[in-house]
Amino acid sequence: MRFSLLAVAAVAEVALATPKRPEPDKDGRYTISAPGIKAQFIPYGATLTNLFVKDKNGNDIDVVLGYDDVSYYPKDPSHPVYNAIPGRYANRIGKGQYKIDGVTYNTEKNDGENTLHSGTNNWSFRFWNVTAFSSDSITFSILDKSNSSLGMLGDVKSSVTYSVSKSTWKIKMTAKSLDQKTPILLTQHTYFNLDAYRNPATPKIWDHTLYLPFSKRYLEADQGALPTGKILTAAPGSINDFASSPSLLLGHARNQTGFEGNCGANGACEGYNGYWLIEGAPRGAPVVTLGSAFSGVKAELRTDQPGVVLYSCNWMDGSADLKSTQGIEGVNEKVVRSSCIAIEAQDWPDGINHPEWNRTKKQIYGPGRTYNWESSWTFGLL
Repeated sequence: MRFSLLAVAAVAEVALATPKRPEPDKDGRYTISAPGIKAQFIPYGATLTNLFVKDKNGNDIDVVLGYDDVSYYPKDPSHPVYNAIPGRYANRIGKGQYKIDGVTYNTEKNDGENTLHSGTNNWSFRFWNVTAFSSDSITFSILDKSNSSLGMLGDVKSSVTYSVSKSTWKIKMTAKSLDQKTPILLTQHTYFNLDAYRNPATPKIWDHTLYLPFSKRYLEADQGALPTGKILTAAPGSINDFASSPSLLLGHARNQTGFEGNCGANGACEGYNGYWLIEGAPRGAPVVTLGSAFSGVKAELRTDQPGVVLYSCNWMDGSADLKSTQGIEGVNEKVVRSSCIAIEAQDWPDGINHPEWNRTKKQIYGPGRTYNWESSWTFGLL
Protein backbone atom coordinates (compact mmCIF):
# COMPACT_ATOMS: atom_id res chain seq x y z
CA MET A 1 0.00 0.00 0.00
CA ARG A 2 2.84 2.36 0.89
CA PHE A 3 4.47 1.76 -2.52
CA SER A 4 1.18 2.42 -4.31
CA LEU A 5 0.69 5.71 -2.51
CA LEU A 6 4.25 6.80 -3.34
CA ALA A 7 3.71 5.88 -6.99
CA VAL A 8 0.47 7.86 -7.13
CA ALA A 9 2.20 10.84 -5.52
CA ALA A 10 5.04 10.64 -8.04
CA VAL A 11 2.60 10.59 -10.97
CA ALA A 12 0.73 13.56 -9.50
CA GLU A 13 4.00 15.49 -9.09
CA VAL A 14 4.92 14.86 -12.75
CA ALA A 15 1.45 15.96 -13.85
CA LEU A 16 1.77 19.20 -11.88
CA ALA A 17 5.22 19.83 -13.34
CA THR A 18 4.04 19.34 -16.93
CA PRO A 19 2.92 22.70 -18.37
CA LYS A 20 -0.67 22.81 -19.52
CA ARG A 21 -0.88 23.23 -23.27
CA PRO A 22 -2.29 26.66 -24.11
CA GLU A 23 -5.77 26.35 -25.60
CA PRO A 24 -7.54 28.83 -27.91
CA ASP A 25 -11.04 30.25 -27.52
CA LYS A 26 -13.97 28.25 -28.92
CA ASP A 27 -13.59 30.13 -32.22
CA GLY A 28 -9.95 29.08 -32.54
CA ARG A 29 -8.37 32.38 -31.51
CA TYR A 30 -6.00 33.21 -28.69
CA THR A 31 -6.96 36.52 -27.04
CA ILE A 32 -4.72 38.91 -25.13
CA SER A 33 -5.85 42.27 -23.75
CA ALA A 34 -4.88 45.33 -21.74
CA PRO A 35 -6.51 48.73 -21.11
CA GLY A 36 -7.52 50.22 -24.46
CA ILE A 37 -6.55 47.24 -26.62
CA LYS A 38 -7.46 43.63 -27.41
CA ALA A 39 -5.60 41.41 -29.87
CA GLN A 40 -6.44 37.95 -31.21
CA PHE A 41 -4.17 35.42 -32.92
CA ILE A 42 -4.02 32.00 -34.56
CA PRO A 43 -1.03 29.65 -34.98
CA TYR A 44 -1.28 29.63 -38.78
CA GLY A 45 1.40 32.10 -39.86
CA ALA A 46 1.60 33.39 -36.25
CA THR A 47 -1.23 35.60 -37.49
CA LEU A 48 -2.98 38.54 -35.86
CA THR A 49 -6.66 38.14 -36.79
CA ASN A 50 -8.27 41.03 -34.90
CA LEU A 51 -7.02 44.19 -33.21
CA PHE A 52 -9.54 46.24 -31.24
CA VAL A 53 -8.72 49.80 -30.15
CA LYS A 54 -10.79 52.80 -29.01
CA ASP A 55 -12.16 55.32 -31.53
CA LYS A 56 -13.01 58.97 -30.81
CA ASN A 57 -16.42 57.94 -29.45
CA GLY A 58 -14.95 55.44 -27.03
CA ASN A 59 -16.10 52.45 -29.10
CA ASP A 60 -13.96 49.39 -29.76
CA ILE A 61 -13.16 49.05 -33.46
CA ASP A 62 -11.23 46.32 -35.28
CA VAL A 63 -8.53 48.06 -37.34
CA VAL A 64 -6.78 45.16 -39.13
CA LEU A 65 -7.93 42.97 -42.01
CA GLY A 66 -8.71 39.26 -41.76
CA TYR A 67 -11.43 36.61 -41.81
CA ASP A 68 -14.17 35.58 -39.39
CA ASP A 69 -13.57 31.88 -40.09
CA VAL A 70 -10.06 31.04 -38.91
CA SER A 71 -10.11 27.81 -40.93
CA TYR A 72 -10.15 29.89 -44.13
CA TYR A 73 -6.67 31.36 -43.64
CA PRO A 74 -4.91 28.21 -44.93
CA LYS A 75 -7.49 27.77 -47.71
CA ASP A 76 -7.52 31.28 -49.21
CA PRO A 77 -5.98 30.90 -52.68
CA SER A 78 -4.95 34.56 -52.84
CA HIS A 79 -3.02 34.34 -49.55
CA PRO A 80 -2.51 38.08 -48.93
CA VAL A 81 -0.34 37.39 -45.83
CA TYR A 82 -2.87 39.07 -43.54
CA ASN A 83 -0.95 40.17 -40.44
CA ALA A 84 1.33 37.12 -40.53
CA ILE A 85 5.09 36.48 -40.37
CA PRO A 86 6.61 35.75 -43.79
CA GLY A 87 10.06 34.20 -43.63
CA ARG A 88 12.78 33.26 -43.51
CA TYR A 89 13.40 36.13 -45.94
CA ALA A 90 10.56 38.63 -46.34
CA ASN A 91 9.85 40.71 -49.44
CA ARG A 92 11.68 40.10 -52.74
CA ILE A 93 14.79 38.27 -53.83
CA GLY A 94 15.77 39.51 -57.28
CA LYS A 95 15.77 36.98 -60.14
CA GLY A 96 15.24 34.16 -57.65
CA GLN A 97 18.85 33.84 -56.57
CA TYR A 98 21.47 35.07 -54.12
CA LYS A 99 25.07 34.27 -53.17
CA ILE A 100 26.81 33.42 -49.92
CA ASP A 101 30.60 33.11 -49.93
CA GLY A 102 30.60 32.90 -53.71
CA VAL A 103 28.06 30.06 -53.90
CA THR A 104 24.83 30.78 -55.83
CA TYR A 105 21.52 29.58 -54.38
CA ASN A 106 18.30 29.47 -56.43
CA THR A 107 14.93 30.26 -54.88
CA GLU A 108 11.34 29.74 -56.02
CA LYS A 109 10.16 32.37 -58.53
CA ASN A 110 6.63 33.03 -57.29
CA ASP A 111 6.41 36.73 -58.24
CA GLY A 112 7.24 37.00 -61.91
CA GLU A 113 11.00 36.62 -62.21
CA ASN A 114 11.48 37.21 -58.49
CA THR A 115 10.97 35.38 -55.21
CA LEU A 116 8.43 36.92 -52.80
CA HIS A 117 8.61 36.13 -49.06
CA SER A 118 10.80 33.05 -49.75
CA GLY A 119 8.23 31.34 -51.98
CA THR A 120 4.95 29.48 -51.60
CA ASN A 121 5.95 27.51 -48.49
CA ASN A 122 7.18 30.46 -46.45
CA TRP A 123 6.44 30.87 -42.75
CA SER A 124 3.10 32.59 -43.38
CA PHE A 125 1.91 29.23 -44.79
CA ARG A 126 3.03 27.26 -41.74
CA PHE A 127 1.38 26.36 -38.45
CA TRP A 128 3.52 27.67 -35.62
CA ASN A 129 3.63 26.24 -32.08
CA VAL A 130 2.20 28.18 -29.15
CA THR A 131 4.99 28.03 -26.59
CA ALA A 132 3.78 30.62 -24.05
CA PHE A 133 0.42 32.26 -23.36
CA SER A 134 -0.92 34.64 -20.72
CA SER A 135 -3.64 37.25 -20.44
CA ASP A 136 -1.46 39.90 -22.11
CA SER A 137 1.17 37.95 -24.08
CA ILE A 138 1.58 35.05 -26.49
CA THR A 139 4.66 33.44 -28.05
CA PHE A 140 4.74 31.40 -31.26
CA SER A 141 7.75 29.33 -32.32
CA ILE A 142 8.80 27.51 -35.48
CA LEU A 143 11.60 25.21 -36.61
CA ASP A 144 12.18 25.80 -40.31
CA LYS A 145 13.99 22.79 -41.76
CA SER A 146 16.61 23.18 -44.45
CA ASN A 147 15.22 23.70 -47.97
CA SER A 148 11.59 23.70 -46.76
CA SER A 149 11.46 26.79 -48.92
CA LEU A 150 13.52 26.23 -52.06
CA GLY A 151 17.07 27.52 -51.71
CA MET A 152 16.74 28.40 -48.03
CA LEU A 153 19.32 25.99 -46.65
CA GLY A 154 20.15 25.15 -43.06
CA ASP A 155 17.80 24.75 -40.10
CA VAL A 156 16.45 27.95 -38.53
CA LYS A 157 14.66 28.26 -35.20
CA SER A 158 12.52 31.35 -34.67
CA SER A 159 9.97 32.81 -32.29
CA VAL A 160 7.67 35.81 -32.13
CA THR A 161 6.22 37.24 -28.93
CA TYR A 162 3.19 39.50 -29.10
CA SER A 163 2.20 41.47 -26.00
CA VAL A 164 -0.16 44.33 -25.14
CA SER A 165 -0.16 47.10 -22.53
CA LYS A 166 -1.86 50.50 -22.27
CA SER A 167 -3.13 50.78 -25.88
CA THR A 168 0.18 49.41 -27.23
CA TRP A 169 0.84 46.24 -29.24
CA LYS A 170 4.44 45.04 -29.02
CA ILE A 171 6.14 42.53 -31.33
CA LYS A 172 9.50 40.90 -30.66
CA MET A 173 11.12 38.32 -32.95
CA THR A 174 14.30 36.29 -32.77
CA ALA A 175 15.80 33.74 -35.17
CA LYS A 176 18.87 31.49 -35.06
CA SER A 177 20.54 29.53 -37.82
CA LEU A 178 21.52 26.21 -36.29
CA ASP A 179 24.06 24.86 -38.75
CA GLN A 180 25.07 27.16 -41.65
CA LYS A 181 24.90 30.67 -43.09
CA THR A 182 21.48 31.60 -44.45
CA PRO A 183 19.45 34.75 -45.29
CA ILE A 184 17.14 35.99 -42.51
CA LEU A 185 14.89 39.04 -42.85
CA LEU A 186 11.54 39.14 -41.03
CA THR A 187 8.57 41.46 -40.68
CA GLN A 188 5.04 41.63 -39.28
CA HIS A 189 2.92 42.06 -42.41
CA THR A 190 0.17 44.21 -40.86
CA TYR A 191 -2.80 45.52 -42.89
CA PHE A 192 -4.68 48.53 -41.49
CA ASN A 193 -7.90 50.39 -42.13
CA LEU A 194 -8.33 52.70 -39.13
CA ASP A 195 -11.99 53.30 -40.03
CA ALA A 196 -12.74 49.57 -39.76
CA TYR A 197 -14.48 50.16 -43.13
CA ARG A 198 -17.25 52.06 -41.32
CA ASN A 199 -16.85 55.34 -43.17
CA PRO A 200 -19.98 55.58 -45.37
CA ALA A 201 -18.24 58.06 -47.71
CA THR A 202 -15.53 55.64 -48.81
CA PRO A 203 -13.95 52.29 -47.95
CA LYS A 204 -10.62 53.51 -49.34
CA ILE A 205 -7.52 54.52 -47.43
CA TRP A 206 -6.69 57.77 -49.21
CA ASP A 207 -8.27 59.99 -46.53
CA HIS A 208 -5.95 58.61 -43.85
CA THR A 209 -2.96 60.75 -42.93
CA LEU A 210 0.52 59.23 -43.10
CA TYR A 211 3.64 60.81 -41.59
CA LEU A 212 7.16 59.42 -41.88
CA PRO A 213 9.24 62.25 -40.40
CA PHE A 214 12.60 60.47 -40.80
CA SER A 215 11.98 59.01 -44.26
CA LYS A 216 12.83 61.53 -46.96
CA ARG A 217 14.66 58.84 -48.95
CA TYR A 218 13.27 55.68 -50.52
CA LEU A 219 14.43 52.88 -52.79
CA GLU A 220 13.68 53.16 -56.48
CA ALA A 221 11.85 50.06 -57.70
CA ASP A 222 11.31 48.53 -61.13
CA GLN A 223 7.98 47.48 -62.65
CA GLY A 224 8.02 44.31 -60.53
CA ALA A 225 8.46 46.27 -57.27
CA LEU A 226 12.06 45.06 -57.02
CA PRO A 227 14.64 47.66 -55.86
CA THR A 228 16.93 48.77 -58.67
CA GLY A 229 19.74 49.76 -56.30
CA LYS A 230 19.17 53.51 -56.57
CA ILE A 231 18.24 55.59 -53.54
CA LEU A 232 15.98 58.57 -54.27
CA THR A 233 14.89 61.62 -52.27
CA ALA A 234 11.25 62.69 -52.28
CA ALA A 235 10.71 66.40 -52.91
CA PRO A 236 8.12 68.05 -50.63
CA GLY A 237 4.62 67.44 -52.00
CA SER A 238 5.76 64.80 -54.49
CA ILE A 239 4.12 61.40 -54.84
CA ASN A 240 6.48 59.61 -52.46
CA ASP A 241 6.75 62.40 -49.88
CA PHE A 242 5.44 61.56 -46.43
CA ALA A 243 8.14 63.41 -44.49
CA SER A 244 7.40 67.08 -45.10
CA SER A 245 4.18 67.44 -43.10
CA PRO A 246 2.21 65.48 -40.47
CA SER A 247 -1.03 66.45 -42.23
CA LEU A 248 -0.25 64.83 -45.59
CA LEU A 249 -3.00 62.49 -46.75
CA LEU A 250 -2.04 59.06 -47.95
CA GLY A 251 -3.79 60.04 -51.17
CA HIS A 252 -2.34 63.55 -51.37
CA ALA A 253 -0.84 62.83 -54.81
CA ARG A 254 -3.77 61.00 -56.38
CA ASN A 255 -4.17 63.68 -59.06
CA GLN A 256 -0.47 63.87 -59.88
CA THR A 257 0.86 62.38 -63.08
CA GLY A 258 2.51 59.08 -62.28
CA PHE A 259 0.38 58.12 -59.29
CA GLU A 260 -1.11 55.34 -61.41
CA GLY A 261 1.94 53.25 -62.05
CA ASN A 262 3.90 54.59 -59.10
CA CYS A 263 4.16 51.05 -57.74
CA GLY A 264 4.88 49.43 -61.08
CA ALA A 265 3.08 46.74 -63.09
CA ASN A 266 3.41 48.92 -66.21
CA GLY A 267 0.87 51.42 -64.91
CA ALA A 268 -1.59 48.94 -63.38
CA CYS A 269 -0.52 49.56 -59.78
CA GLU A 270 -1.69 52.85 -58.30
CA GLY A 271 -0.21 54.20 -55.11
CA TYR A 272 2.48 52.45 -53.14
CA ASN A 273 4.46 49.24 -52.92
CA GLY A 274 7.97 50.27 -51.91
CA TYR A 275 10.54 50.82 -49.19
CA TRP A 276 11.25 54.02 -47.23
CA LEU A 277 14.48 54.44 -45.27
CA ILE A 278 14.31 55.55 -41.63
CA GLU A 279 17.27 57.87 -40.97
CA GLY A 280 18.26 59.93 -37.96
CA ALA A 281 15.33 58.94 -35.75
CA PRO A 282 15.95 59.45 -32.02
CA ARG A 283 15.67 56.22 -30.08
CA GLY A 284 12.05 55.55 -29.13
CA ALA A 285 10.60 58.18 -31.46
CA PRO A 286 7.55 57.35 -33.60
CA VAL A 287 8.79 56.75 -37.16
CA VAL A 288 5.37 56.23 -38.75
CA THR A 289 2.08 57.82 -37.76
CA LEU A 290 -1.10 56.68 -39.50
CA GLY A 291 -4.30 58.54 -38.69
CA SER A 292 -7.99 58.76 -39.57
CA ALA A 293 -10.11 61.85 -39.05
CA PHE A 294 -13.27 59.73 -39.43
CA SER A 295 -12.55 57.34 -36.55
CA GLY A 296 -10.20 59.72 -34.74
CA VAL A 297 -7.68 56.90 -34.32
CA LYS A 298 -3.95 57.35 -34.77
CA ALA A 299 -1.36 54.56 -34.78
CA GLU A 300 2.31 55.24 -34.03
CA LEU A 301 5.06 52.83 -35.01
CA ARG A 302 8.33 52.54 -33.11
CA THR A 303 10.91 50.09 -34.41
CA ASP A 304 14.56 49.08 -34.37
CA GLN A 305 14.39 48.40 -38.12
CA PRO A 306 16.03 50.72 -40.71
CA GLY A 307 12.95 51.22 -42.87
CA VAL A 308 9.38 50.30 -43.76
CA VAL A 309 7.55 48.84 -46.73
CA LEU A 310 4.28 50.59 -47.63
CA TYR A 311 1.74 48.70 -49.74
CA SER A 312 -1.60 50.41 -50.44
CA CYS A 313 -3.56 47.25 -51.35
CA ASN A 314 -3.71 47.82 -55.09
CA TRP A 315 -4.26 44.12 -55.87
CA MET A 316 -7.32 43.64 -53.64
CA ASP A 317 -10.05 42.85 -56.19
CA GLY A 318 -13.20 43.12 -54.09
CA SER A 319 -13.77 39.36 -53.82
CA ALA A 320 -12.85 39.02 -50.13
CA ASP A 321 -15.52 39.64 -47.49
CA LEU A 322 -14.88 41.93 -44.57
CA LYS A 323 -15.05 40.52 -41.06
CA SER A 324 -18.35 40.85 -39.17
CA THR A 325 -16.54 43.35 -36.90
CA GLN A 326 -16.08 45.69 -39.85
CA GLY A 327 -17.96 47.45 -42.64
CA ILE A 328 -21.48 48.70 -43.24
CA GLU A 329 -24.12 46.30 -44.53
CA GLY A 330 -25.05 47.16 -48.09
CA VAL A 331 -22.37 49.87 -48.32
CA ASN A 332 -18.91 48.55 -47.37
CA GLU A 333 -18.85 44.74 -47.39
CA LYS A 334 -15.72 43.82 -49.39
CA VAL A 335 -11.98 44.45 -49.38
CA VAL A 336 -11.72 46.61 -52.49
CA ARG A 337 -8.73 48.11 -54.26
CA SER A 338 -6.80 50.74 -52.26
CA SER A 339 -8.91 50.20 -49.14
CA CYS A 340 -6.08 49.26 -46.77
CA ILE A 341 -2.39 49.78 -46.19
CA ALA A 342 0.23 47.25 -45.15
CA ILE A 343 3.05 48.77 -43.11
CA GLU A 344 6.01 46.42 -42.69
CA ALA A 345 9.06 47.37 -40.63
CA GLN A 346 12.08 45.50 -41.96
CA ASP A 347 15.62 45.66 -43.34
CA TRP A 348 16.30 46.69 -46.94
CA PRO A 349 14.49 44.42 -49.46
CA ASP A 350 16.82 42.30 -51.61
CA GLY A 351 19.76 43.60 -49.61
CA ILE A 352 21.55 40.28 -50.07
CA ASN A 353 21.88 41.15 -53.78
CA HIS A 354 23.11 44.73 -53.30
CA PRO A 355 26.55 44.74 -51.70
CA GLU A 356 26.76 48.51 -52.29
CA TRP A 357 24.19 48.95 -49.51
CA ASN A 358 26.33 47.14 -46.92
CA ARG A 359 23.37 45.15 -45.57
CA THR A 360 24.95 41.68 -45.78
CA LYS A 361 25.87 41.49 -42.09
CA LYS A 362 22.28 42.41 -41.24
CA GLN A 363 20.78 39.77 -43.53
CA ILE A 364 23.10 36.74 -43.54
CA TYR A 365 23.25 34.75 -40.29
CA GLY A 366 25.22 31.67 -39.29
CA PRO A 367 25.56 29.70 -36.05
CA GLY A 368 26.48 31.85 -33.08
CA ARG A 369 24.60 34.98 -34.21
CA THR A 370 21.01 35.78 -33.27
CA TYR A 371 18.68 37.80 -35.48
CA ASN A 372 16.58 40.28 -33.46
CA TRP A 373 13.59 42.39 -34.53
CA GLU A 374 11.43 44.61 -32.34
CA SER A 375 8.56 47.02 -32.99
CA SER A 376 5.47 48.43 -31.31
CA TRP A 377 2.24 50.13 -32.34
CA THR A 378 0.69 52.63 -29.91
CA PHE A 379 -2.91 53.68 -30.52
CA GLY A 380 -4.46 56.97 -29.46
CA LEU A 381 -6.61 59.80 -30.76
CA LEU A 382 -5.78 62.56 -33.23
